[in-house]
Amino acid sequence: MAVTSAGLVPYPTDLVERYRADGVWGGHTIVEELRATAKRFPDHLALATPADRWTYRELVEKVDAVAAGVVRAGLAPGDPIIMQITNGALGVAAWYGILAAGLIPVCTLAIHRSQEIGQIAGLTGAVAHLVQADFPKFDLVQFALDMRAENPVLATLLTIGASADQPGTRIEDLVAQPPTDAELEHLAAIARETDLAQPAIYQLSGGTTGIPKVIPRLHEEYWYNARSTVEWWGLDHTDRLGFALPLVHNAAIANALFGAHSIGAALLLGLPPAAVMLPLMVREKATWMLASPGMMIEYQTHPDFAEAFSDFKTVVMSAARVDRPLFDELEAKGIRVTQAFGMTEGMFLFTPRDGATDLRASTIGMPISPYDEVRLYQPDTEIEVAPGEPGELCVRGPYTIRGYLNAPERNAQAFTADGFYRSGDIAVYRQFGDEWSYSLEGRVKDLINRGGEKINAEEIEITLMAHPSIREVALVAMPDARLGERACAFIVLAPGVPGIELSEIAEFLELAGLAKFKWPERIETIDELPRTQIGKIAKAALREQVAGGIAAPRAMLPTPQIELHTINISSESPVIRREQ
Repeated sequence: MAVTSAGLVPYPTDLVERYRADGVWGGHTIVEELRATAKRFPDHLALATPADRWTYRELVEKVDAVAAGVVRAGLAPGDPIIMQITNGALGVAAWYGILAAGLIPVCTLAIHRSQEIGQIAGLTGAVAHLVQADFPKFDLVQFALDMRAENPVLATLLTIGASADQPGTRIEDLVAQPPTDAELEHLAAIARETDLAQPAIYQLSGGTTGIPKVIPRLHEEYWYNARSTVEWWGLDHTDRLGFALPLVHNAAIANALFGAHSIGAALLLGLPPAAVMLPLMVREKATWMLASPGMMIEYQTHPDFAEAFSDFKTVVMSAARVDRPLFDELEAKGIRVTQAFGMTEGMFLFTPRDGATDLRASTIGMPISPYDEVRLYQPDTEIEVAPGEPGELCVRGPYTIRGYLNAPERNAQAFTADGFYRSGDIAVYRQFGDEWSYSLEGRVKDLINRGGEKINAEEIEITLMAHPSIREVALVAMPDARLGERACAFIVLAPGVPGIELSEIAEFLELAGLAKFKWPERIETIDELPRTQIGKIAKAALREQVAGGIAAPRAMLPTPQIELHTINISSESPVIRREQ
């Protein structure tokens, strides 16, 4: 596995040449591609939020202003910048402006805290921090100052939504100052001098190791990823794409932001609550949306639901397993439901819009590019399984990375010798009449999928083992109708400890600097953890136990309210069960 001096595992040279010769990779930076779209559709709507409407011409003007401003702030091409922002028009301007200045966005979440941001800053060499100053219930500006005190290299602070007297450089002020001709020429020079073989964006993967892994996405492959998504769904410049999941998530970047802006379509960007997103979709006459099952459950209860989805090509369900009753309910209302499965490392699988009902309801679909390759291997081998047999989903293609950044040991485990990424997901290749499609059956990896946010069980377990009242702990997924899964901690108490409350766990994890979406939302105390014949914790048995407990109302006891984050709905109170 070849590695560049920057720790990047490159695509093989012969494939790069083929991708460019075939027009798969376009030979341009992301912002150059955006400018080309704006030149074709200058007066088309590019972005709509509840508060703003920008044409492509207006968007590019604001992008240039932000880019010139961050250069004036002393940042240089190749500088990584941590992004902790929410959905909004200024966030889009900042995103593209940062790219136009040659900086590398580091895609974190506004809900990440000191443990995650500290690790990510060290892994990426970030020198700047962009935060959402008006993020509710948490002061991200002060947090950024605290992180700079711990990591002095995070020298530059930028903000969105800050007041004029708060520290940092405000994106609002940058947007208000048009760039000079000299600054525009400097930005053009940055684009010309960009090495397309080097990372454009750093995405992150939680994985199973407890330490984030950096996913280097390149200009050409990421834009092709987006083009492939909109081509699969049959979208064009007349479409209006609704999206409410976090802006810097891979799902948002590839499916919505770059997807819309690769074809001259409009991105309708809001926040998940129905009261925010559905009026925007009604106002702008949305034609497409990617949403979680939990969002669609909530949306059906809103009075704007029928009108918001009246002009739709398809609703794409993702981030959690789609229950058949929900699928059938939406289809009965005239909404064409499809499913999407993707990984931040690259590969997307979608069900076709015209696929058989059972295929669209029960599978994740097929690869979206003719250049994509999928194999199902027996776990930890390179032995393919037969059609209809479960195997680990292993993938390779023109927008799937060839390795994590600066992670040779992990790459040796996560990638085959010929470049297939081992996803850790167990899939089956199934036949539906004349059609074939992949279905997910489970995971090799020890991850919990909470509404699309991946929780690494080992990371939480390691943190909890430092609690003086805990002797052993195992974190497992428990089923949830809205989010797909939530985290349940099975705890063996230390000798002499009579019990432990969920509120104690929450306070401990908050002090540890762990993001709230990772906190257990249920705990069960048991005398000992079940183990397999070779001594491993039998997590399958624990998952069955907690699923059975959820089915029994008597097992659900109220606990103090704990504020928990979700990307699509308001969390209910956590629950706690004591062994009798």
